[in-house]
Amino acid sequence: MTIRIPMGLDSAGTTASLDLEELLATRLLVQGNSGSGKSHLLRRLLEASAEWVQHVVIDPEGDFVGLADRYGHMVVEAADYSEAEVAGIAARVREHRVSVVLNLEGLDVDAQLRCAGTFLNRLFDAPRGHWYPVLVVVDEAQLFAPAAAGDVGEDARKAALGAMTNLMCRGRKRGLAGVIATQRLAKLAKNVAAEASNFLMGRTFLDIDMARAADLLGMERRQAEQIRDLERGQFLALGPALARRPRLIRIGAVETVGRGGGPALAPLPTLSDDDRRALLFEAVEAEPPAPPPVPPPVPVEALFRAIDDKAQPAVPADPAAAPDEGEDDTAAIAEAVLQDIVADADAAYRAPPELYQDFIVRCRMRGHPRPALAPTAFTRRLAMARAGLFDEPAPDDTMAQALAIADRLPEDMLSLFLSIAQAARDGAPCPTDEALAQTYGTHSLSRVRRLIGFIEGQGVIVSRTDLRGRRTLTIPQLGWSTAADSPVEA
Repeated sequence: MTIRIPMGLDSAGTTASLDLEELLATRLLVQGNSGSGKSHLLRRLLEASAEWVQHVVIDPEGDFVGLADRYGHMVVEAADYSEAEVAGIAARVREHRVSVVLNLEGLDVDAQLRCAGTFLNRLFDAPRGHWYPVLVVVDEAQLFAPAAAGDVGEDARKAALGAMTNLMCRGRKRGLAGVIATQRLAKLAKNVAAEASNFLMGRTFLDIDMARAADLLGMERRQAEQIRDLERGQFLALGPALARRPRLIRIGAVETVGRGGGPALAPLPTLSDDDRRALLFEAVEAEPPAPPPVPPPVPVEALFRAIDDKAQPAVPADPAAAPDEGEDDTAAIAEAVLQDIVADADAAYRAPPELYQDFIVRCRMRGHPRPALAPTAFTRRLAMARAGLFDEPAPDDTMAQALAIADRLPEDMLSLFLSIAQAARDGAPCPTDEALAQTYGTHSLSRVRRLIGFIEGQGVIVSRTDLRGRRTLTIPQLGWSTAADSPVEA
């Protein structure tokens, strides 16, 4: 299912949309001078995609903290935490799939670079089980990926540049989709900018920036002159997620408000000479008013709890009074969607984090606005479904005993073990390596054999091969054993 995000209107008055799934695979670069509407564009993208994908916003000026009130993003005030605490927050953000705005306002430039580098590197280094799709938006990217050394410390510059390079060059396989915005293409590191396949180019006046924009858009230098004539909020779009040829787009309205935009013109006050003199010179020696007290920082433990709580489904205050209506429907929808996913041949070899996005969309198509399972529960249920179990077994069901034994194994081996347990319980022939490989989601038969050897090494199963090459797998704790299978191929 293709998810298209409406970004605005083109020159013909037609809705111009962005393919979100394509964007996650190909990344985006936004360029435009100050006042061209970059922040407005990013806000439009974030608002329109908030229900579909997790966001991480690196915000050097605090322009995007308003997303918290309308869309539930959690604001992380970076100035209140140490680098180690920032890294811990990033790990929980990746694990629990909570959308956040990392507000770097109040930090000097060196501290902003170190903090952003630490946060992005921790997102990048997340374990494979947490590689869920994330839209990582970096405003003022030329600060974090400068083309040349400047006035900042060399260590801070290298840390931020390395993190940005990882994000744009190697982040796709880890689910990280970079969206970077810059005022000056000439000041942005070329190896970072070159990894984007989608471009939105706003008003630019300097020749060196226009030349780089023209190269990225595949335009002749004479054609690039039109970039000077763009109005505020107009962008030339190009890329697989936007348009195959340069297309002029006027970005649509947004619902939240940023802190930027500049002051509005207002008439000067009408004052007499005496009033002006009194305002300027009287009480010069008086003590200035005390600044308002600064609110105490949120302890990192409290922020950890908030992230953990945000990832958990809401529980009614009085469980006895909670209505039961709809719970059966939710379970039925989860079971039906899992059956559809398992039946889809294209889904057999896709990773659980990627399939969870498909699961969310299928739930919505069945009229369920929220996912019927949390990400961690989905991974477990998907492994069970691949083994033929589409619902949690009752406590007195024999497969509940097998699930209890499976807790001793890594989560990704659950489907493999349950397939063996099903055959062993029923006395069916031992599953072939090919069947187990399809259940596990791999084309490698040697990998399946290594996994079976690992499970046997944990004392969970016992493998026996007779002289004719027929394999039997036994679960000693349950007394179950498969029938002999055909000879195992070398």
